[in-house]
Amino acid sequence: MRLSCKAPTAQRTGAGPARGGLLYGVGRACAARPWRVIAVWLVVLLAALAADRSWGGSYADDFNLSGTPSSTGADLLDAHGGAGLRGVAAQIVVRSDEGTLTAHREELSAAGRRLADLPDAVSVASPLDVPEAVTDDGRTGYYTVRFRENPAQFEKSYVDRVDDAVRGLRDDGVTVEYGGPLGQLARPAAADRTSELIGVGTAVVVLLLGFGSVAAAGFPLLTAVVGLLTGLSALALLAAEFSFGTAAPTLAVMMGLGVGLDYSLFLVTRHRKLLHTADSPVEAAARTVATSGRAVLVASLTVTLSLAGLFASGVHFIGAMGVAAGTTVLAGAAAALTLTPALLGLAGRRVDRWHVRTPVDEPDDGDVWHRWAAVIRRRPWTFLLLGLVLLGVLAVPAASMRLGHVAAGASPTSYTERRAYDLIADGFGAGANGKLTVVVTLDKDRATTGRRRDDLADALYDKLVHTPGVASATRPTSTRDGALLVAGVTPDTGPQEEATTDLAHRLRDDVLPEVLSPEGATGYLTGTTAAQEDFRDILAGRLPVVVGVVVAAALVLLLTVFRSPLVALKAAVLNLLSITASFGVLVAVFQWGWGTALLGVDQAVPVESYVPMMMFAIVFGLSMDYEIFLLSRVRETWLETRDNHRSVAIGLASTARVITCAALIMTSVFLAFLLSTNVIIKMLALGLGVSVVLDATVVRLLLVPAAMYLLGEANWWIPRRLDRILPRLDPEGPRSTPRPAGAKAPSPGRSR
Repeated sequence: MRLSCKAPTAQRTGAGPARGGLLYGVGRACAARPWRVIAVWLVVLLAALAADRSWGGSYADDFNLSGTPSSTGADLLDAHGGAGLRGVAAQIVVRSDEGTLTAHREELSAAGRRLADLPDAVSVASPLDVPEAVTDDGRTGYYTVRFRENPAQFEKSYVDRVDDAVRGLRDDGVTVEYGGPLGQLARPAAADRTSELIGVGTAVVVLLLGFGSVAAAGFPLLTAVVGLLTGLSALALLAAEFSFGTAAPTLAVMMGLGVGLDYSLFLVTRHRKLLHTADSPVEAAARTVATSGRAVLVASLTVTLSLAGLFASGVHFIGAMGVAAGTTVLAGAAAALTLTPALLGLAGRRVDRWHVRTPVDEPDDGDVWHRWAAVIRRRPWTFLLLGLVLLGVLAVPAASMRLGHVAAGASPTSYTERRAYDLIADGFGAGANGKLTVVVTLDKDRATTGRRRDDLADALYDKLVHTPGVASATRPTSTRDGALLVAGVTPDTGPQEEATTDLAHRLRDDVLPEVLSPEGATGYLTGTTAAQEDFRDILAGRLPVVVGVVVAAALVLLLTVFRSPLVALKAAVLNLLSITASFGVLVAVFQWGWGTALLGVDQAVPVESYVPMMMFAIVFGLSMDYEIFLLSRVRETWLETRDNHRSVAIGLASTARVITCAALIMTSVFLAFLLSTNVIIKMLALGLGVSVVLDATVVRLLLVPAAMYLLGEANWWIPRRLDRILPRLDPEGPRSTPRPAGAKAPSPGRSR
C-alpha cells in the first residue's frame, strides 16, 4: 500500500483503502464470482443442517467437578454404597388429591416396579418404604430414582416412558411431578423463536430507517442468518461428542445473530460509501474487505479470544459455553467476510435501487456527529468525568454481588420441576429441596470394629443435629462393606439461600473435621447442593485468573493492530468500567429484586455462579467490537492526515450511524431473550443488553473521544523497540509513531 502523508481533501479522507493483501484478494474474488460463493455457502448450510438432524447432540447442565469434595464423595458412594446409593438421583414427587398416600398403596407399588424397569434406572426407593419420604399428614411423598447417567442428558422421549410408568398413579387421583435432573429433562422446549423473531424484526426496522436501502437491510440479515444456522449446526455436532450446558444454544443464538448483523452491516455501509469513488463495484467490495473487513476480522478474533479465555477457569462447563458462543461468532464473521462481498458484487451499482427513503452512508463534514465531536473537543475533561461518574454510579451494586445457584423455585410454574419443588417445600420445608449428604471414610484399622464405628456415628449425629442451620439429620449408617458412613442433612433454608451456603461451609470446614479428625476419619459433603457450592467456590476463586488472561490477550491483540500502548490500555480500562457497571445493574435487578416482577421472576435470586465469568468474557469481547470499529476508522484517517483531532472527529462521525444502528439491533436481540423462561438466560440477556447500550453511548460518545482529545498525538506513540518486536498485521502501512513537531512529511508515494 502506498500512502501519502500529506493531508488529503475531505472527499478523499477515509476513501483511500489499500489495494493488495489477503483480505483485498478475498473481497475481490467473492465480489467477482458471487454465484460460486453463494452456491458454496448454500451447500455448506444444507450439509450442516442435515448433519445436525442426523447426528446432533443434546444439552444438559453438569456442575460436577472432579477432585472436589462433592465429586469425591459421589465417587465413594458409587464404589462402596451399593445400588441404593449409586448413580444420579432424581425425585418423583407424588401428592394424593384426596386422603393419604396409603390409600393408593397398590398403585404406588406398581409404579415403583415400572420405574425400576426403566432403562438406565439403578434403583427406586418408594415413599411407602422410606418413612422420611412421606409428610406427617401422609399426603405428600417422593420416590428417589437413581440413574446410571445424568437423566438430564437423555433423549426427550425418555420422559414419555416415565409418564407411562406413573400413568396409573395419575389415573388414580395422585398428582405426579418430576424434580431434579429428571425435571430438567421434562422442561418444555425453549421458546426462543419469539425472541429471535423480535430481534430480526427490529433489525429490519432499524436498518430501513437508519439507511433507507433495502439492500442495507437485507444483505446483513441474510448473511447473519446463514452464518447463525451454520454455526448452530456445527455446535450441535460438537454437542454429540462433548457436554454443553442447557443455556449454550441460546447463548450461541444471541451472540451469532448479534455479531453477524453487526459485521455485515459494517461492511455494507463502507461499501456504499466507496462506490462513489471506486472504479467498479467489485473494486469497492475488495477495498471494503481490505479495510473494514480487517476491523471485522480483528473484532471477531477479539471476541473469540475473550471467550477462549474461559478455559483459564479450568472448568469444562465454562469453557464449553465459551466454545458454544465462539462457534457462531466465527461462523458469522466468515459469512460476513465472504457472503457479504458476494452479495454486494451481485447487486453492483444497483445496491440502492430499492429504498424506502433517500439512502445514506458515511457522512461528510458538517453533520451532527462532526458537531458533537467539536463539542467534546472544547470540554474533554467535563465529558470524561461525566461518563466516569455515570459508570461509577451504575457499578456500585456490584460490590455486594452474591454468587449462588438459581434453584427450581425460581422457574415458571408451568415447569414440572417448579411444581415438584413447591410440593417438597410445602410438605417437608424449604431445606428439603437442598439436602446434603455426608460421606465418611473410616480408618481401615478401625472400620472393622463395630463398636468404634457406632460410637463415631453417634458422635457425628449428635454434632449434626445441634449445628445451627440444620433442620434435621439422619443417623449415619454404614455401607455393606463397612468402608463408609453415610448421613443426610436437611438445611433450614432453600438451596439458593445464603444461609444454606454458610451451612455447607460450616459443615465442611468446621463440623466434620472436629468430629472425624481425632478418629482418623475423613468427611465429604456431596449431593446436588454441595456440588453447586463447590462449583460456585471454584468459579469465584478463578474469576481473577480469567479476567487477567482475557485482558492480557486483548491488550496484545489491540497493541499489535493499533500499534499504540495508550490506545490499547485505554480500551481495556474503559471496557472494564462498562463491564463493572453491567454487573451492578444485574445485582440491582436480580439480587436486590428491583424489577424482577417485570421480568417474570417472582423472587429475588442470587447471581448464577457462572454468569459473571461468562458475562465478562462476552461483554469484554463485544465492547472491543465497537472500540475496534471506531478506532480502526480513527487510525485509518490518522495514517492519512497525521491530525489527531481531525482523525477523532472523522472516525466518530464515519462510524456513528453504523455503530448506533448495530447497537440498537444487538440490544434488541439480547433484550428480546428476556422473554425466555430460563432465569439464567434472562440474566445474560439483561447484562449483555445493558453493556451494549453503555458501550455504544457512554463509552463511544463520551469517554473514547474525550480521552483521545486529551492524549493528543500521544495516542499513536509507541517505543521503537516494541514497534520492531510486534508483528505487523498491515505491513504495507506506515509506522504509527508520529513525526516530531516540525518534521517534514515523507514525499508522496513513499512506503514505510
